[in-house]
Amino acid sequence: MRMIVRLVLGLFVFKAVVASPRFSRQVDLDTYDSANYDADLDNLNLENQDIYDYDDGLTIDDPQIEIGTLAPPDYNYPVPEASMEEEQEEEEEEEELPLKPQLIPQGSGGSGVLMGPNTQKEEGLLPTTPETPQEGTGSVEGSVSSGLPEPGEPDEPDEPVVDRKGMPTCLLCTCLGGSVYCDDLMLDSVPPLPKDTTHFYARYNRITKINKADFAFMNKLKKIDLTANEITSIDDKAFMGLPELEELVIRENHISQLPALPETMSLIDACHNSIGTKGLHREAFKDMTSLQYLYLTDNHIDYIPVPLPDSLRSLHLQRNNIQMMHEDTFCNLKDFNYIRNALEDIRLDGNPINLSRTPQAYVCLPRIPIGDLV
Repeated sequence: MRMIVRLVLGLFVFKAVVASPRFSRQVDLDTYDSANYDADLDNLNLENQDIYDYDDGLTIDDPQIEIGTLAPPDYNYPVPEASMEEEQEEEEEEEELPLKPQLIPQGSGGSGVLMGPNTQKEEGLLPTTPETPQEGTGSVEGSVSSGLPEPGEPDEPDEPVVDRKGMPTCLLCTCLGGSVYCDDLMLDSVPPLPKDTTHFYARYNRITKINKADFAFMNKLKKIDLTANEITSIDDKAFMGLPELEELVIRENHISQLPALPETMSLIDACHNSIGTKGLHREAFKDMTSLQYLYLTDNHIDYIPVPLPDSLRSLHLQRNNIQMMHEDTFCNLKDFNYIRNALEDIRLDGNPINLSRTPQAYVCLPRIPIGDLV
């Protein structure tokens, strides 16, 4: 009985649901989707048949498809009319802009002329370069200077101005141990030297005079080199207070008189000066028992400065005015056994002297002097 009642109630409920409008709309939608799905499927089959064009005799397992026959997709989307009009206006404005003439600066490859269209009409916009005055006119007004040196003028850098007065010597010069180097410093006088200086070099300067006080109390000084200065005079006793002085180099100056020198000298170089006959003290080198090198080349000496010490090894007197030589200039005529072995280098070339006229003057020498024999 209960089962019958449940079936009856179920039938009533089913009828109520079927009769409701919501159920009817769902059924219509399902029916519509099914129909559209079948129609879409038929259209897809037709399109596939159009795309795949099979030749006779071919099966589905071996299709031949030409990919290039497919047309590329069209990506040209429609452009709004407003944006197209703006682009056209911008292009018209660019076309209407005139080209302005430009001046190419000189020195960068250009000639300084105006470039661009209509330059002939707009030459008045920029000033033209003034013409260079001709030679002989004497007019330099309006000429433009480039600031560069002329072709014939060397570009010399300005020398720095240094106040050397009062500067410590070892700050101005180079001091290494007992040696002081003051080469090429444009000095016009001998700077104060440390008391322990042994070697002093002041070459290629502008020193004009040597005073007695320049080397006073320099008890350790052994060498002085003043090559290539502008020295015209030296105090006669400027070097006499130097008990250790051995070498003096004063070549390439304007000295006319050789000063008195201590007996300790071993080298004297006074070449390329203006020393004449009166510029040498009488018997100036007689007591220099350690003198080995005497160089007096390119002066105005007219005789060999005798007597010469036995220690002398080299005597250079080239290009002077020596015209004669005595037989006892180098040898001792009273002692025929006397031989001067040390003096091996005598240079007399460039003098107006005939060495062949005095053959007895060389009998004590290991070598004949160099010079004219005719």
